[in-house]
Amino acid sequence: MSDYKTEDRDGMRIDWDMPIPMEDGIVLRCDVYRPQDDAGKYPVILTYGPYGKYLHFEDLYETCWTRMVEQHPDVPAGSTNKYQNWEVVDPEKWVPDGYVCIRVDSRGAGRSPGVIDIWSAREAQDLYECIEWAAVQSWSTGKIGLNGISYYGMNQWQVGGMQPPHLAAMCVWEGAADFYREMAHHGGIFCNGFARNWSEMQVYTVQHGLGTRGFKSRFTGDWVSGPITLSEEELGANRRDFGEDCFSHKLDTDEYWQSRMPDFSKIQAPLLSNANWGGQGLHPRGNFEGFLEAGCEEKWLEVHGIEHWTEFYTDYGVNMQKKFFGHYLKGEDTGWPDQPRVLLQVRHPGERFVERHENEWPLARTQWTKYYLNAQTHTLENAPVAEAATATYAGFSEGVTFITPPISEETEVTGPIAAKLFVSSETKDADMFLVVRVFTPDMEEVVFQGALDPHTPIAQGWLRASHRKLDPEKTLPYRPYHTHDEEQPLTPGEVYELDIEVWPTCIVIPEGYRVAFTVRGKDYVYPGGSGGGLSNMKNEFTGCGCFIHNDPKDRPPDVFGKNVTLHCGGEHEAYVMLPVIPEK
Repeated sequence: MSDYKTEDRDGMRIDWDMPIPMEDGIVLRCDVYRPQDDAGKYPVILTYGPYGKYLHFEDLYETCWTRMVEQHPDVPAGSTNKYQNWEVVDPEKWVPDGYVCIRVDSRGAGRSPGVIDIWSAREAQDLYECIEWAAVQSWSTGKIGLNGISYYGMNQWQVGGMQPPHLAAMCVWEGAADFYREMAHHGGIFCNGFARNWSEMQVYTVQHGLGTRGFKSRFTGDWVSGPITLSEEELGANRRDFGEDCFSHKLDTDEYWQSRMPDFSKIQAPLLSNANWGGQGLHPRGNFEGFLEAGCEEKWLEVHGIEHWTEFYTDYGVNMQKKFFGHYLKGEDTGWPDQPRVLLQVRHPGERFVERHENEWPLARTQWTKYYLNAQTHTLENAPVAEAATATYAGFSEGVTFITPPISEETEVTGPIAAKLFVSSETKDADMFLVVRVFTPDMEEVVFQGALDPHTPIAQGWLRASHRKLDPEKTLPYRPYHTHDEEQPLTPGEVYELDIEVWPTCIVIPEGYRVAFTVRGKDYVYPGGSGGGLSNMKNEFTGCGCFIHNDPKDRPPDVFGKNVTLHCGGEHEAYVMLPVIPEK
């Protein structure tokens, strides 16, 4: 590949394909967007990832872009939008404010050669070296900020724990942190809908070496995936099979997962962690866990709603990011020290959000409220149920739903959720799919525009019964933590106690509505019909987006398709515990 080229465009000086040599000899390629002042020094906003720095947002994510700009006209305003790229900042909104924006194609992706090994320790080391490279360039002040969505946030957790000397601040916008629990094996159940489909649709489609069989860049007119065109066999040799790697590493015990796990305690850079209530199946758990576990004193949490990619680009998101980075990278008086430690966009039915400032997470005033399962009446009770009963459902069925009477007053539920079940199976295992739901007085289900799916339920949790073993040091009353370090098969017919994590949520439930809790044998399906899909996703959305668990190799019917029985009441005090929030 030829060396980099520099040109002035749209008020910026752009270095295309600038080389960054890695210690092992690989040369990565980045684009540098900077002010047209060769004598000036500026702080840097940097990203490293596999989505193709030369690829315009619309060319693979057309439905996401179209929906966002139609519904949020502030997103395209103030920019030509020529340089919009999936899940990273728009340089036209940052360079005029005195920032340098760097986009690095990760190893094996886009314009960078090498072997793709998604979220590997090698990638984290690359990002570390990119940060330190950017710090010593002639146009850099040496203060480097990391800012991006999803992949560009997830690897921040990894590199933050490595403590690059010039990492001055990090904004993790919807970024998972625990690749086993939050992405590949929910509760020990393989999430093939993401692990296989995402990598095939969004990463391998811009793999380095696709050349003329790949996308042509609107930015430069060059090939997004480099000038060389490799055969399918050569491309296959230059990437790990991420889906198969996830599937074959079934326990969180080996080097594959351990090498990808961040050391939160060593994160010292100031942190802004931005979560999405509707991100069930991937990101929000990591944003909450990372915020709580990060070793830095200067850390903030913000939680919003709607689509996964939207608020990052809105004025709401950009202004927050600039307030944060202006303080830490430029030393400006942005008012950031007065930022509430926890900022919540509290969710109401009808996609209505009300901003509220808090001091901690979970909220200190939380009333941890147990709703007990009554298997005779299929209701949720406020007190333990005296009489024992059972409810049996088929392993691949919609399961059993327990519901409250209409609630007598408006009730807010905000925070993590935990469930305790007593379960027996006809076989040696069972998969539990838990859904917290809300229904209107006329029994219409309340769902939201989630991070992906337009019909996302209030909250979800998962557990494979053979993965029920808890870590006593990490388990909290409101957040069970499973070791996933061994399989403990069930004896058919014997009753087992399961503590199950349900991911954090937020909903203000109006008076007269009902709360429901469903225990299923398969993924949640919204009863109101299809939610369509996205141009960058394979499957139609039916309530869980792409986070589906239906791989027959992981869930053979002779093990997971037989009857499962819930034991409730008497000595089996089965419940779901909700975080009820009183008014301040």
